[in-house]
Amino acid sequence: MAGEHVASCLTPIDPVGVADQLQRELAQHGITADVNDGYGLAVVSAWRGLVVWTNGDLFWWFAGWNAQRGRPVYAYHPATDPKRAARRIAVRYKDLRAADRSTSDRS
Repeated sequence: MAGEHVASCLTPIDPVGVADQLQRELAQHGITADVNDGYGLAVVSAWRGLVVWTNGDLFWWFAGWNAQRGRPVYAYHPATDPKRAARRIAVRYKDLRAADRSTSDRS
């Protein structure tokens, strides 16, 4: 069958391999991160509140809260471009670190 032929030509993407690539790119921004996997996904833990998930096809992470809808907002990026994803994640990391510092200054 034609569908079977197409499916057999597709190479599965390894989520852990993609997460490892992102981890290396984040290191270029001075961000130390851990990679963990399970259930066909991998996660890159960069900071409290900054965990990047990947299925090998996309990266996605919590980017904020939509108060009007009462639900989280997620950013996503193609896993084929870990360098640019790392730049975007580095911006979020910087924002979270700054917010963390300002919160601890008030204590």
